[in-house]
Amino acid sequence: MSDFQHVLSAISFNADGLVAAIAQQHDTGEVLMMAWMNAEAVEETLREKRVCYFSRSRGKLWRKGETSGQVQALIELRIDCDGDALLLRVDQTGVACHTGRRSCFYTAVRDGQLVEIATPQVHPDTLYTQT
Repeated sequence: MSDFQHVLSAISFNADGLVAAIAQQHDTGEVLMMAWMNAEAVEETLREKRVCYFSRSRGKLWRKGETSGQVQALIELRIDCDGDALLLRVDQTGVACHTGRRSCFYTAVRDGQLVEIATPQVHPDTLYTQT
């Protein structure tokens, strides 16, 4: 039995065995990204204190920063009132978005128009190594 079974039992995973996870910078409150976690990703994140997600496109665990170095260290994991969403309070190293921006939420709707409110801090081609 997992050391974190009591935590996992409080989470309402969807029919695909996933739960939405929102990453937030712990000291500024900045919302960085949203991704999915399965039970194994939650357990690894709690055990290692380094955020691990589940990649739906690759069908496997995805350790944030494993190819880019843009790691998320877990400060605190919170479960919402229904158990169907997680809030990961993290200490983000570098940028969180694969586009090279600090946050994935860089497009705003203003006066009915889509407005880019953040530019890349790092060119996306330099973020990832070939695997």
